[in-house]
Amino acid sequence: MTTSIAMTIAGSDSGGGAGIQADLKTFSALGVFGTSAITAVTAQNTCDVTDVFAIPNSTVAAQIAAVLDDIRVDAVKIGMLGDASLIETVAKALRGFAGPVVLDPVMVAKSGARLLPDAARSALITHLLPRADLLTPNLPEAASLLGLPEAATNQEMRDQGNQLRAMGAKAVLMKGGHGAGDICTDWLIGDQMVQLDAPRIATRNTHGTGCTMSSAITAGLAKGMPLVQAVETAHHWLHRAIIAADSLEIGHGHGPVHHFHEVWT
Repeated sequence: MTTSIAMTIAGSDSGGGAGIQADLKTFSALGVFGTSAITAVTAQNTCDVTDVFAIPNSTVAAQIAAVLDDIRVDAVKIGMLGDASLIETVAKALRGFAGPVVLDPVMVAKSGARLLPDAARSALITHLLPRADLLTPNLPEAASLLGLPEAATNQEMRDQGNQLRAMGAKAVLMKGGHGAGDICTDWLIGDQMVQLDAPRIATRNTHGTGCTMSSAITAGLAKGMPLVQAVETAHHWLHRAIIAADSLEIGHGHGPVHHFHEVWT
């Protein structure tokens, strides 16, 4: 049996709910071996991000090279990148990688802490959007990348997704978690347009949902799934992980989703 392998390039969350920790949990829960390159160490819990230490660019590049030089990676997820120079470093480190890349443009933490300086947006657009097989912004991130107000309707979500695709990403998943209404709608905009609906869950335990969704899609791609199947599978799996989140009782703020809801409760 051939082992499916994915790599996450992202920051560490000391609280365990987002970032590298969420990505590796997701890979494992979905039967994929996870490798990683850590871009930053955050002091973080369910309530706040209190400190961020950026890993030197050379060390990030060395981590990526060490993995790719030895291990057959099937798909890559990119998360938190601290500044423009690191974005360029990661883009250069992945030049020889031929597999699919999922780019999650991590800009603001669930607590509201800004994780990507505004000055780095143009570098993300220039160097990584054209490399992304899938871009997975939430509504504030999409608006920030485009310099527009947040999408408030399905039509505006579709329009912004098409604009982001025109900027270089091969496909865009517009995530509706920050929207309103009883139904949460995501839009996959690529060679075909797919609407993904789910009942909105009344819970505060949604820390790491963006990281988890992008890594779940990456796991599907690592297994060889077509993009639409990988997105639909991840969407249904994450919905169940959010439903199970309240059973964990982690922290006093925005708790994590239950990555291992299919394994233990």
